[in-house]
Amino acid sequence: MFNPLRSLTALALGGALLAASGCTIEFETPSSAQSPRPSASAPRNSADGPKPGGTGGPGQGAPVNESELQQDIASARQVVDGYWRQHWSELFTGVYRSPRVHGAYDGNDLAGAPTCGGQPATKFNAYYCIPEDYIAWDINLMRAGYAEGDAWVYLIIAHEWGHAIQNRLKMDLVAQQKELQADCLAGATLYGAKADGTLLFEDGDVKELSNGLVAVGDDTEWTNPQDHGDPIERITAFGRGRDGGVRACLPETAGA
Repeated sequence: MFNPLRSLTALALGGALLAASGCTIEFETPSSAQSPRPSASAPRNSADGPKPGGTGGPGQGAPVNESELQQDIASARQVVDGYWRQHWSELFTGVYRSPRVHGAYDGNDLAGAPTCGGQPATKFNAYYCIPEDYIAWDINLMRAGYAEGDAWVYLIIAHEWGHAIQNRLKMDLVAQQKELQADCLAGATLYGAKADGTLLFEDGDVKELSNGLVAVGDDTEWTNPQDHGDPIERITAFGRGRDGGVRACLPETAGA
């Protein structure tokens, strides 16, 4: 599992929102008969309950350690924001501003969920809202992926943060395929934080990241085709950021 350095980062991915947010990782809620889930190396620990079988993408209802989930969500926010805060001036002009983090809402009770440009949040989704500059996610989505490994929340938050970064860039620095660029920026962020020493990778993390990218690829029956790229495209984009850093995620035709 990921092991953020607590002394530095201590606790402290769409559809209906596409026009407003320009983002995200979106999921249709699978029926109980489908319940697709990604393959994974192992559950977080035996005390969290058995790992459901099957492949495909994260389902709902798997038991997780809520305290650990919230701790990793808080740490992921600080790791990702800390990376951009530290490196922005090395990469871009202007002053870095953190997006607002609305955080979790309950997709099973959308009455209390945030709106984006007047449009309601959707169930089993994570997104970045452009007009109001915030990131939010259905806590059920986080729980579902977290049951397969804690790398999930880091991937989701780094991806959505990538959209917030896009909204802070000059237009010629934003790729036409915004979702794949956000995957690339997520790879650059997480592996950049690893290089900085603010995020430690442990056994299984790389596999969990790959599984997460496969789970949100478009060749599943519960995602919208042609929105975010297929699993190979997403893994390739993430790997480009991992290997080449943020600059590898920018269009080749972009100005200096």
